[in-house]
Amino acid sequence: MTLLRDHDLARAFDHASGTYDRLTAFNPGYRTDLLRSARRLRLPGDGAGLHVLDLGCGTGASTRALLRTAPRARITAVDASSGMLSRARAKPWPARVRFLHLAAEEVAAAQAGPFDAVFAAYLFRNVTDPDAVLETVRTRLLRPGGRLAVHEYSLAGSLAYRALWTAVCRGVIIPAGTLSGDQALYRHLWRSVLDFDTAPAFTTRLNSAGFADVRAIPVAGWQTGIVHTFLARTPGFTPAAVGGVR
Repeated sequence: MTLLRDHDLARAFDHASGTYDRLTAFNPGYRTDLLRSARRLRLPGDGAGLHVLDLGCGTGASTRALLRTAPRARITAVDASSGMLSRARAKPWPARVRFLHLAAEEVAAAQAGPFDAVFAAYLFRNVTDPDAVLETVRTRLLRPGGRLAVHEYSLAGSLAYRALWTAVCRGVIIPAGTLSGDQALYRHLWRSVLDFDTAPAFTTRLNSAGFADVRAIPVAGWQTGIVHTFLARTPGFTPAAVGGVR
């Protein structure tokens, strides 16, 4: 099948936005794993004085994870899907959280940053040019020494993980998408994971993009070997940055 991209993918998410939270609620550990990845940013002082970007915020589950991790940070959350963003905005948020209707490639032009940290959940396998987005994050969005956490479906190398992911999609995800009228989106979800980088390949991609201290950490539970947290930082780190990510 042909993967959905750009406007077609955004429209598919628009259509699915009304049922998306219910579907993810059936995934054991979905929100716990997002929170675990957000905490791996290790933002100091509950985020006081920091500006954090949630890149591809969807309906706000990743934003909520960031807010729990860094309750004193200023958070800018962006997404290309107006439907998903509408669902996110409808939830209760403190004034220091704002939402913008922007694709990942548009954030720098909107002059929303710079940011002390970027959190990107389930984003990079869905963009047309992940290398270009990583370059933008490193050179135009993050401050020197800024931190990046990518929470992504990125399979470990074993064929067993590909088989497990396919079994879950065929048994649960695609049928649920069919019932809600969003089969194309959830078939995209299945194929996009299989076609995307393995965890070692995405680690190499981050290193090639110029990030430092790159590492991949698996999540716990049934998604071990299927979902990873990737941590990195931009060059320019100094000891003083530990206290303020600057």
